[in-house]
Amino acid sequence: MSATINCKEFSDYFAVPVRNKLYPAYVFEVEGKPHAIEEYYLNDLKHVVGHIRLSAPLFEEPMITKEMYEVAVSLIQLFDELDLKEISLICCRRLQVYALHSTITLEEQSNVFLTPVPGYRKIILSTNIAESSVTVPDVKYVIDFCLTRTLVCDEDTNYQSLRLNWASKTSCNQRRGRAGRVSKGYCYRLVYKDFWTNFIPENAIPEMLRCPLGSTVLKAKLLNMGEPRALLATALTPPSIEDIERTVLQLKEVGALAISADAEEENPHDGELTFLGRVLAQLPVDQQIGKLIVLGHVFGCLEECLIIAAALSSKNFFVMPFRQHLDGYRNKVYFSGNRKSDCIALVDAFKVTAPFKMLLEQIRLPEGNLPFQVAELLEELKNRIQKFNMYVDSQPPVMDREYIYKQRFILQVVMTGAFYPNYFTFGQCDEEVAVRELDGNDPKTTVVLKNIPPYGFLYYKQLQSLFRQCGQVKSISYEQSKAYVTFSRNPTERFKTLPAVSMALKMSHLRVPLELHVHSPEKIEEKMEGRMVPTLRSTRVNVDFQKDRVDPMQTSFGLPEQMQTITSLVLSISVTEVVEIGHFWGYRIDEKNTAVLKGLTAEINQLDLMPLSIRPHPDLVCLAPFSDLQNNRYYRAQILSVPGDSAEVFFVDYGNRSRVALDELRKIPSHLQELPFQALEFKLCKMRPSAKSLVCGEQWSYEASQRFASLVNRCALTVKVYSLVHSVLHVDVYRYSGIKEVVNIRDILVNEGYAELAEESCESNQSNENLKELFSSSAEGEGNAAVTAKNLKEKQLIEMLLDSFSTDKFCVPNCKLHGPHLLPHHQSANSLMPCIQ
Repeated sequence: MSATINCKEFSDYFAVPVRNKLYPAYVFEVEGKPHAIEEYYLNDLKHVVGHIRLSAPLFEEPMITKEMYEVAVSLIQLFDELDLKEISLICCRRLQVYALHSTITLEEQSNVFLTPVPGYRKIILSTNIAESSVTVPDVKYVIDFCLTRTLVCDEDTNYQSLRLNWASKTSCNQRRGRAGRVSKGYCYRLVYKDFWTNFIPENAIPEMLRCPLGSTVLKAKLLNMGEPRALLATALTPPSIEDIERTVLQLKEVGALAISADAEEENPHDGELTFLGRVLAQLPVDQQIGKLIVLGHVFGCLEECLIIAAALSSKNFFVMPFRQHLDGYRNKVYFSGNRKSDCIALVDAFKVTAPFKMLLEQIRLPEGNLPFQVAELLEELKNRIQKFNMYVDSQPPVMDREYIYKQRFILQVVMTGAFYPNYFTFGQCDEEVAVRELDGNDPKTTVVLKNIPPYGFLYYKQLQSLFRQCGQVKSISYEQSKAYVTFSRNPTERFKTLPAVSMALKMSHLRVPLELHVHSPEKIEEKMEGRMVPTLRSTRVNVDFQKDRVDPMQTSFGLPEQMQTITSLVLSISVTEVVEIGHFWGYRIDEKNTAVLKGLTAEINQLDLMPLSIRPHPDLVCLAPFSDLQNNRYYRAQILSVPGDSAEVFFVDYGNRSRVALDELRKIPSHLQELPFQALEFKLCKMRPSAKSLVCGEQWSYEASQRFASLVNRCALTVKVYSLVHSVLHVDVYRYSGIKEVVNIRDILVNEGYAELAEESCESNQSNENLKELFSSSAEGEGNAAVTAKNLKEKQLIEMLLDSFSTDKFCVPNCKLHGPHLLPHHQSANSLMPCIQ
């Protein structure tokens, strides 16, 4: 191990006063005998970089551009030629490449010391860990980008982060010394000579001058050697007085330093250590994470807070190679659930992986494996806090039905207190803007793509494939140069933003390229032979993957599918599935609809049903028996999940669900799949939960759920439709309370304190006006007949184009899409700090 220090700075620091004069300490120089090292800059590499265009602004900010990587590759290729001139050996054209950085395992680090196989050249891609921590003896060439990542702190927010900066000359000279150990060495600095001379700093700024002083001040207070300003002033590179004073005030705000009760005796730049301060001074974590641990002890969630502290202080669970960023983000979204908090995601992820620790040890997982690192730090933190009489309770808690939700709420409160002011909340979105941008689509299930080529519906399979890694695509609607991609939602889920939407937006943030192989518009229009070209180019087209249909949107959505068979806004229904209070599924029980359902069931069960021809998967529409009925009849169903050798299915004509063995599922004939689904999804309008009925701001209480179920189950209900929003009927629900008395269920919930009245959304009110106008008008006549005929022609033309271009080879160039776009309704959390909602 070696390091470079500023000898003059150390000599002056240890100067001795003699007769009113300071005499620096002696510096002894011992000459070594390293091999010569030649230095080169970009000015010297014109024969190498001549074909590479290096722009002037390249060095205005610290970064590595694509061109600089090309220079490095060209140099590596040049080394073979240089070696070939020196010795008569076959040129090394094969490479052994090793990575060297702090996050790889010890076993991977040791590989850099291996002697390369004859005929191979060893390449080490290293961070500045190789400056002083590792000495590889056989390094001959050093390529230095003259960059480094340093920990810096934002003065306004006190937020710490690693940023790319220009390395100092001292650090670069230390890197140069990696070569020349066993033979003559060469150092190639990928900056221009004048830039090196004028802009590269001589020395790095000490960490004490660029990072928060909280831990330093607390350790100074533990020494009990006076005021922090006076003690830190004796450092080799002392921080500024202003930084020390600001840090003391921040520690008082955190609660680590006490504030005197006597204002006259209060020293604003000093204070006694509190219990919190003594704990923080002993923990190998920053102040906010240390405070999280103490608050976790106080509020009874110490284990969760220790897991968060260990995970944040080591490495993020969800950090992955760039190409796998989406996989890491998918895991984060899965574990955080609807709480949108990285910290809660870390807790759940660790609790899932921890039980497998012994199994992982048996299969000899590398020591650098992340669960091990977090587990080891977790045990260290537990041991350190024991001296303060803080212990994780080993006894399982007595849990009621709502224990998990209460504990999560307490944990969120603790995080709020610990990370203040570094947390954020989701503000109110501009609903009107969201509605306008999404053109009526549901922002919780839909993302928008722009730059769609003409006749974009021809490429719907490509678009579906691009988003397959996010989730199951239910439908895609095209309108000129936009495409609205809607993901499938489990019919029995609560109203929340789908993880697939978050994944799609993450693709946009990561700038994952979205490209389509397209045909030229001229070729498409030539096939149309001039028929309805202007009309079809602007026609809104919908692709329904569940029903495998591509239709003009006027045909499928002139009247929403849920309303196509409804002739009145007052319906008699039976409730079959309660999702949560005010959100449920059911079906109409009037005479006409009952006859439709009976006829549909009879037709299905008269057919010679065939087994599924494809593997069952979520969102697939098929036929399935209802396990609660021992009549062996089959009904239309949609697969929700496939756990093992069974499937959970949702019966699309009734609204209930069941688990069915996979070998009992049957293929649905195409003509039955096209018929509208009869089950209806309902939501009580003009109602929201009261504070009494919510458990910790998140979950309806058990008592409230039981009360709602007692009001709607096993009885006939009457609903009055207020609006239709994203396929959900917002309704008033009535039931008979006596012989003739009719009561509004919303009124019962409000009167009993479970709910309170609320305004409907902008979309709901707009839909209400449209429905009233629709059902008050009886004039359909010839106008609608003409529109239907036009739509039929468009549909026939669309089918002809799909048949014609489905197997043709695509032309170039590709079409690059823009998006998915983040609209005002969408919220996505991807920060290291907790999000409290």
